Amino acid sequence: MTGTRSYSELSKLKTFEERFEYLKIGDQNVGEETFGGRRYLNQQFYSSHAWKKVRDEVIVRDLGRNLGLEGEEIGSGSKILVHHMNPVTETDLREFRPCTLDPENLICVDKQTHDAIHYGDISSITRLEERKPGDTKLW
Repeated sequence: MTGTRSYSELSKLKTFEERFEYLKIGDQNVGEETFGGRRYLNQQFYSSHAWKKVRDEVIVRDLGRNLGLEGEEIGSGSKILVHHMNPVTETDLREFRPCTLDPENLICVDKQTHDAIHYGDISSITRLEERKPGDTKLW
């Protein structure tokens, strides 16, 4: 994926798989400490009133659904994460750039999906199959 991702473009995609492909990063070094010794920048930002306000707005917009998709509700056993579709840099946080709080750059995900976006591996996501009348198979 090259270019800037946006919620407007993402919302045109109809399936989970299409949305995942649009968002996946895949080449990020997951496991490395974000911002190294400057992680306090993340903590300050994610504790701010401005972030909490926009986070709540995005959860309402997406109805608490994984990738904002109907039928992909994030269950009560999972935490709703609000993911920056375009990675945020140290400079973005230091300068409090608009991209950090722009709903066009944000989407609801669960932890599995969030991690898979960074690894670029959809196979790590466990999803329930759709139930149909007469279905006797346990998930």
